[in-house]
Amino acid sequence: MSVDAAPPPADQRLHPWSWLFVLLQQLRQFIVPLLVLLFAGRRQGPGGDFAEWAPLLGVVVLVAVAVLQYFTYRYRIGQDGISVRSGLLQRNQREIPFARIHNVAVHQSLLHRIFGVAEVRLEAAGGSKPEAQMRVLGLEQALALERLVRHRGAATAAAPTDGQAASDAGGDGQILLALPTAEVVRLGLVSNRGMIVVAAGFGLLFQAFPDRALGNLAQRFFRDAAGYAGDLHLGWLGVASAAMAAIGLFLFVLRLLSVALALSQYHGFRLSQAQRRLTVERGLFARMRSSVPPRRIQAWFLQETLVHRWLRRRSLRIDTATGGREDDPRKLRELAPIATAQACDALVAQLLPGMQWPPQQWQPLPRRCWWRLFAGSAPWNLLLAAVLCWHFGPWGLLVLLWLPWSAYAAWRQAGRLGYVLDARLLAVRGGWWSRWWRFAEVDKLQALRLQRSPLDRWLGTASLWLDTAGAGAMSPPLRIRYLPEAEARALQARLAGMLAARRLRW
Repeated sequence: MSVDAAPPPADQRLHPWSWLFVLLQQLRQFIVPLLVLLFAGRRQGPGGDFAEWAPLLGVVVLVAVAVLQYFTYRYRIGQDGISVRSGLLQRNQREIPFARIHNVAVHQSLLHRIFGVAEVRLEAAGGSKPEAQMRVLGLEQALALERLVRHRGAATAAAPTDGQAASDAGGDGQILLALPTAEVVRLGLVSNRGMIVVAAGFGLLFQAFPDRALGNLAQRFFRDAAGYAGDLHLGWLGVASAAMAAIGLFLFVLRLLSVALALSQYHGFRLSQAQRRLTVERGLFARMRSSVPPRRIQAWFLQETLVHRWLRRRSLRIDTATGGREDDPRKLRELAPIATAQACDALVAQLLPGMQWPPQQWQPLPRRCWWRLFAGSAPWNLLLAAVLCWHFGPWGLLVLLWLPWSAYAAWRQAGRLGYVLDARLLAVRGGWWSRWWRFAEVDKLQALRLQRSPLDRWLGTASLWLDTAGAGAMSPPLRIRYLPEAEARALQARLAGMLAARRLRW
């Protein structure tokens, strides 16, 4: 399929093997009820034979539905958009303009790669489901459809200049960031993805063993370990050393799992730009390819944890106005999972031309707000100390030693709080142990709210909350806290005037 040729007028079907992948997807949803019906339905007497045949009948129904979906699903590529038709008794037809497609996701699992096919998702702004989900197309057909959407969407949004069209033509365009294997290993070291495997293992144990049996097994393990340590006569120093060694071994295995998951998910990571779209491709076994126009980026999040700082790295994430679940791994959210500070700043400067990043001068917040940060964690520390004292006696008061450190950390965090507002950009920074920067273009701001709690009214302070499209529950909020009331209201009036005089771009 050439992007320069006229689109075929006839309807197109999915790949002939698409019914198999639809069937596998449905089996994943109904496998538990089918197994329950198979094993729990075995009984003697009338109806016993039917209970044994019922799961097979259910599988036959799922196969029929999958095959029927293959024969009834059609899509047609027009000059301005894609038309999708589906259904037999209840027929649906959906028109999707190219200019409204915000994200194109091409997903390949290991089974997809064996059959040489891919799943394509077309997503627009908002909504919990994609505008179209083509499960599945041939790999070449899927990539050609992605190129076509990218080309037509860019042409519809704005006619590119001759120089830009020449630079965007062919291939994947300009490579903005590529992660070698060493960088992916560093990503595994700074992440806690290994906890996913640990949590899944505990969940499997709870499902495989009854609660009482699992509790008895844990008690037997700790009793045997304590008895073995007592036979060795290690003393308190030896027991402490053994405990530290066990904790170290657990952390080592946790990091090893994190590195393995990072290699599985981010191997071959490549960020490129072509035809006014950003494209991210990654994955070792399952390959994922997502693309989104830079103009659809609503907000940016730059993060630098303590381990990032040790390795002299950062991570850069974005919010886009696309539908789907917040935790969907196929959504394009990470422009740079891990990169140097210079590489992250260069990405921001290239995708936000004409803006000053990083800002030269930050407007600091009052340093006296440190106790507000400290007061948020102190009650939990006191509650934990009370619970531990109730169980272990005076030794539980050792938890209160965390309070001086918490106060010092709050003091350092208050020293880094600040914001910047110019004609085009609003940025907020914070953190000390783990630093972060949150910023967005002024033209992308959609809501502005001044909030004052009873404590704020007593102290004469206020917080300014701002909202952009695509910001979900997992995204850090864009807000400026603990401002003096006069400064907060002046900033609110300034931003309100800027938003009223400008057109929303998203």
